[in-house]
Amino acid sequence: MRLSQYFLPVLKETPKEAQIASHRLMLRAGMIQQSSAGIYSWLPLGKRVLDKIAAIVREEQDRAGALEILMPTLQPAEIWQESGRYDDYGAEMLRIQDRHKRDMLYGPTNEEQVTDIFRSHVRSYKALPLNLFHIQWKFRDEVRPRFGIMRGREFLMKDAYSFDLDGEGARIAYNKMFVSYLKTFARMGLTAIPMEADTGPIGGDMSHEFIILAETGESGVYFHKDWLKTDLLADINYDADLQPFVDRFTSIYARADEKHDPTNCPVANDDLMTMRGIEIGHIFYFGTKYSAAMGATVSGPDGKNLPVHMGSYGIGVSRLVGGIIEASHDDKGIIWPDSVAPFGVAVVNLKPGDAICDATCQSLYDSLAAAGHDPLLDDRDDRPGAKLAAMDLIGIPWQIVVGPRGMENGVVEVKRRKSGETREVSAELALTMVGLKL
Repeated sequence: MRLSQYFLPVLKETPKEAQIASHRLMLRAGMIQQSSAGIYSWLPLGKRVLDKIAAIVREEQDRAGALEILMPTLQPAEIWQESGRYDDYGAEMLRIQDRHKRDMLYGPTNEEQVTDIFRSHVRSYKALPLNLFHIQWKFRDEVRPRFGIMRGREFLMKDAYSFDLDGEGARIAYNKMFVSYLKTFARMGLTAIPMEADTGPIGGDMSHEFIILAETGESGVYFHKDWLKTDLLADINYDADLQPFVDRFTSIYARADEKHDPTNCPVANDDLMTMRGIEIGHIFYFGTKYSAAMGATVSGPDGKNLPVHMGSYGIGVSRLVGGIIEASHDDKGIIWPDSVAPFGVAVVNLKPGDAICDATCQSLYDSLAAAGHDPLLDDRDDRPGAKLAAMDLIGIPWQIVVGPRGMENGVVEVKRRKSGETREVSAELALTMVGLKL
């Protein structure tokens, strides 16, 4: 992509309404624009990151055996009335009527909708286990939306729903999602810690929320230092018995608590760590809460009809964009992990119009594009300092800077955004450094 042909409305000044790093940097980097309170338009740069995160989530759901569907944003009120949640959910649910005066709602979650799909098509236990997921926009009418996309009213969410014959099968499904979440967040360069959690309006008796560590997180997190080990996910196979693995994870102490009581802590002080954390995923097992209420039954091995056991599993896809920024930024801007960066490499032409600079930048850009490296070419007629500041602001992991002074010596500058390290090398070596195999 040529930046001269791209829509990137970066801001020099920090908007007054931005209170946290992710909100401030997403606005300054031209990723989002507020439409109304808690609702945002996603601009090209932000949409690219959103799509990359969604792709990783989708791939790990596929690997865990979940099947993708797509459910509507608007749902009929009658299925929520069947489950008993229509009146219980509260003011966060946006209730509306269509032109025929039928009660509808903008879905805050999809337990009822997916249960209706299941009961319409599945009759026998032989069709189980089944796990259906989708990635769709949700709406919850937050009384006080704030912090940009981190606590907005409209958000993109991955929600999956498992169906099993009994509690034992449901636990297997739960464990698969537990592992899938850890793998998903690790691929995004995040340290995620699962913690036992309240089930809230979803219901059920088993639940874990997944917290990513970030200095600007919304809550205090205390955890055993073993959580920071890099080999905890090694060699995990979804076909294996995952219970010992899940038990190992849940046995390592972790707790979200603003007021930690050291007298009741099972972890020695030398092993205890504390940071701030942000919730980016939540999984639930709720048994037959919805299936029994809505008649979602299957015939069992003995021919008797039984309500299926269900679980639900959510990941805040749009919230992850902000969460990653909170966990990975500095005073210059965003530092994207390679896996979710909007562009993998930026080629920065410090003097457009200079024949040698133009030719070198074009050659680098063409080589990177041909190899699938998704490059961004900054060919704008702007000051060198402004160009370099913009690349740091939007957080491109690798930058290849081409200027007339370097060209006199046959070198370009390669910068790694994460470390800030720079090297002057030949154009050919620069391609090798950013991962292109020559």
